[in-house]
Amino acid sequence: MSEFTDDVQAVFESAGADESTAADAAEKLAAFREDHDEDLTADAVETTFADAPDEDFVHAYDWLVGHLAAENDDCTDSREYRLAGFDDFAADPEVGA
Repeated sequence: MSEFTDDVQAVFESAGADESTAADAAEKLAAFREDHDEDLTADAVETTFADAPDEDFVHAYDWLVGHLAAENDDCTDSREYRLAGFDDFAADPEVGA
């Protein structure tokens, strides 16, 4: 893991996520960073995550990803970076791609 991933995992664990969920979320956020926002820092993640309107970790994390994606013109579909990911009601990501 990278320093970014380790630092973000620590942020998520301090927010109440278990180690496995925090690690999964940190890996997904590191992928988002690599794909869309190389300047994203763990400090910025911590600050933005603190503003999440939901106390449930998964919902708060998914809000964080949506918020970061909305600020980035290159990311038009953030579901692959969310913990909830693609659900049964979501459009098939392979259709129309």
